[in-house]
Amino acid sequence: MRIAFLTPEIDPTYGWARYAHDLAAALTTQGVEVVAVTQRGARSGPEGVEIRDALPQLVPPVRFFLPRLLTGLPAARAAIQGCDIVHVVAEPYAPLGAWIAGKRPLVVTAHGTYVPQTVRRRGVGALYRRAYRHAHLIAVSDYTAGQVRAALPGADMTAIRNGVHFARFQVPAPTPDKRGPTILASGGVKPRKGTHLLVEALAQVRAAIPGARLVVTGRHDAAYVAQIRARIAALGLDDAVDLPGQIPEDALLGWYQHADVFALPSLSVGDRFEGFGLVFLEASAAGLPVVGTRGSGVEEAVIEGETGLLVPQDDASALADTITRLLSDANLRAEMGAAGRRYAQTQDWSAVAERVRALYARCLP
Repeated sequence: MRIAFLTPEIDPTYGWARYAHDLAAALTTQGVEVVAVTQRGARSGPEGVEIRDALPQLVPPVRFFLPRLLTGLPAARAAIQGCDIVHVVAEPYAPLGAWIAGKRPLVVTAHGTYVPQTVRRRGVGALYRRAYRHAHLIAVSDYTAGQVRAALPGADMTAIRNGVHFARFQVPAPTPDKRGPTILASGGVKPRKGTHLLVEALAQVRAAIPGARLVVTGRHDAAYVAQIRARIAALGLDDAVDLPGQIPEDALLGWYQHADVFALPSLSVGDRFEGFGLVFLEASAAGLPVVGTRGSGVEEAVIEGETGLLVPQDDASALADTITRLLSDANLRAEMGAAGRRYAQTQDWSAVAERVRALYARCLP
């Protein structure tokens, strides 16, 4: 079985590229051949995965993306020669995937917001609807599957939750510069990740736990991070908040292993929502109790009352109370961390890849 992945890149640094990297690595160990068809200039992928850089640029975004898909059609068609299935990992490439698949099965992963958004978009919506209806869709959570079905009734849909490389989180990593009870958030400083709520909550947490600190890793939204830094200064939290940006994988693993609580109060904004929340699963794999918000795919990454706790969206006080409760109760943190490890182990990429491989097999004649 030979699968062509359509993905901007195949590396563990961000969303689409990370999904492609981790799924491809797991599939190759199960005897599936993966050809990663990427945008030009993409770096090499995991061992055993062939890279063919033939796609138009998607990351960072460029103007006139859809016309670029058309001009990239010959190169993309040539790149998938010899493949049995075309798997669109990054949803914006779905129309291209439908054009080049021909009689081969087409699979599209719906990571969250993008599929419901595009089917409703004026002008290009019909193009994307045709592509999705030609495909077998993988939704990364039951919540995402429900959102897609609401926008695209009758879609051929299978929910297969995201995975985690469990063993990676058991290997000791370098100890970070930890200076007090630490709340960790990963996924970037962005409005939809609720960084402003974490800052507001920290001010309240420090009333009960004066030494509490916050570390938020990941890419920055430039305008938003300026607002966050201004709010940090206004609350007198300059020495209590660290926004290091994108950090090496070993450094991030060190924070996962040495922080006390993981919290990410993600928000649904308009029709944008958190499709699953892989970072919660990663924190659980490292033994951290997690705090997330209700009303999105996060509810499937966090088992309420077992691996962590859920709070309402956009409620800094509830977030502060929950974080304070966890920081004040070492036994509760230990129990939830242990439960999180057990849950994360069931979601190892090896198990997820088996589910995806079974879907591939059903798709083939």
